[in-house]
Amino acid sequence: MKDRKNNYSKQGTFGLVILMITGFLIYMLWGDQTAVNSPSLSLILIVSLLASGLIAGLFGSLIGVGGGVILLPILHFGLGYPAPIAVGTSLLIVMFSSASGSYGHLIRKNVSIDALKWSAPSAIGGVILGSWLFTLLAHNASLLGLLLGIAFIIPAVLMVWESLYPDRFASRLDKIVISKKYMPVLGLITGTLTALLGLGGGYLLVPGLIYLFHLPVILTMGTSLAIIFPVSIIGSIFKLSGGYVDVLAALIASAGTVVGAQIGAGTIKYFKPQTLKLIFSIYFLYVSIRFITSWL
Repeated sequence: MKDRKNNYSKQGTFGLVILMITGFLIYMLWGDQTAVNSPSLSLILIVSLLASGLIAGLFGSLIGVGGGVILLPILHFGLGYPAPIAVGTSLLIVMFSSASGSYGHLIRKNVSIDALKWSAPSAIGGVILGSWLFTLLAHNASLLGLLLGIAFIIPAVLMVWESLYPDRFASRLDKIVISKKYMPVLGLITGTLTALLGLGGGYLLVPGLIYLFHLPVILTMGTSLAIIFPVSIIGSIFKLSGGYVDVLAALIASAGTVVGAQIGAGTIKYFKPQTLKLIFSIYFLYVSIRFITSWL
């Protein structure tokens, strides 16, 4: 057991070094890129980005939705990033967090290779489609906000249902039996929405893999992250090329998400998932209302 822990520690250190090198390369290639109408990087903003990333990584890992869905509204409503820039910046952050998380789950064999083969190719196709749609909507901030508002209703409703009526929620969805040959459909939807809205795919993939395809819970988070990782890479390249990413902000927040995700993984046993999901369902409903009312 001790040897296994030491091996995980060494592999984790190796993965962290790779992430640091990747971050340095992105900074060298795009670090001087300034996103239009983004707030100026000050000491207060740097601390806020680190803290926001830490919170997103921590609670994203605890409730199984990924950090992007928590961080994007903070970037937009809390820190003042325009919606298109918040989407692009969030997606680059998702790339780092999914890389860290999927690598950790992969070395522990917590990834369903079968589900990955069925879902990842269509998810990659979806991210190309979603990136194209994003270029059409990026200059229509009100419509993009409406779509974001609708997207946030999904995890909010699911979390309220699961938190208040966990037995009924599970029993209803346990009756659904869908062949794994339909996994590409889930992958396509996830990839498209990830590129279009920058939310990552955990809030769709995790419940989808559990309740629609009955994947063991222990494999869902790792599989979800492994699917999102290549999707977020391709989506981030499109966003970087279009100038929709505040690179320095993304790198700073990413450092927080990586640390927060590790803390979450180590402290999850001390929290009640139903309570956390109920709290965040209220948060997502609030975010949904804010996005939708900004469109009206």
